[in-house]
Amino acid sequence: MIKEEVDLVLPLIECSETGKITRNAFTEWVIKVYTSRKALGHSLNDTKTAVKQVDKILSGVLFVVTFIIWLILMDIATTKFLVVFSSQFVGLAFMIGSTCKNIFESFVFVFVMHPYDVGDRCLIDGVVLLVEEIDLLTTVFLKLDNEKVFYPNTTLISKPISNYYRSPDMVDSIPFSIAFSTPAAKIATLKETISEYLVQNPQNWYPNPLLLVNAIENVNKLNLNLFVTHTINFQNITEKSLRRTELVIAVKRILEELEIDYTLLPQDVHLIGHT
Repeated sequence: MIKEEVDLVLPLIECSETGKITRNAFTEWVIKVYTSRKALGHSLNDTKTAVKQVDKILSGVLFVVTFIIWLILMDIATTKFLVVFSSQFVGLAFMIGSTCKNIFESFVFVFVMHPYDVGDRCLIDGVVLLVEEIDLLTTVFLKLDNEKVFYPNTTLISKPISNYYRSPDMVDSIPFSIAFSTPAAKIATLKETISEYLVQNPQNWYPNPLLLVNAIENVNKLNLNLFVTHTINFQNITEKSLRRTELVIAVKRILEELEIDYTLLPQDVHLIGHT
């Protein structure tokens, strides 16, 4: 590879800040590239399938129109025939009008709106779903437990859809509580220590976390929320979860080192004796 190509590829591989590529990092990068190419192949295949379905529908309509025009030009279609045909056509249109409407809305959803491709991880109705197959009328999703879910595209067109794959690097939050008596200086130290941890792991996190105090509860507890930015979006939900787990464990360790904790208020205990 020439230097320009190396400069383009190196930032895409984790641990590249040191200028060295480990075997594990390179293997993970190759797997990601393969997965992306595979998803792209499936997406192109599903697009071709949807286009073929549209082509069949339009070909059928065009055949009927051409046949009618041919009958008129050949003087085969009389006025009486056209009246009968028109009445039958109106009745047929009334019966399949809803189907035609669904096909049109699905066409707009798949080819105009196009909110996702095969392999994209999305959030729909609060459920994380992976796009497995896209047809003209339906989309097949996989849940995290590999359960298949079939959605009509006419239903999806009216739903808000979050697309993780097309999102930039995303923010995660970790809520936790500490004692109301915790000094402000300790809270500042807590934020600095967490920031140091993020700086030490640049392949996973951006620096400068945001630590907010959400509320004071019962003048006994401070509800805090830690906001951190991943160096990835949530398309790879497993990697995101592993990074978050490591961060939660690190925050726990930091809280223990700084002796920051929370204890419940004294509780009244009523003992009832049995005679």
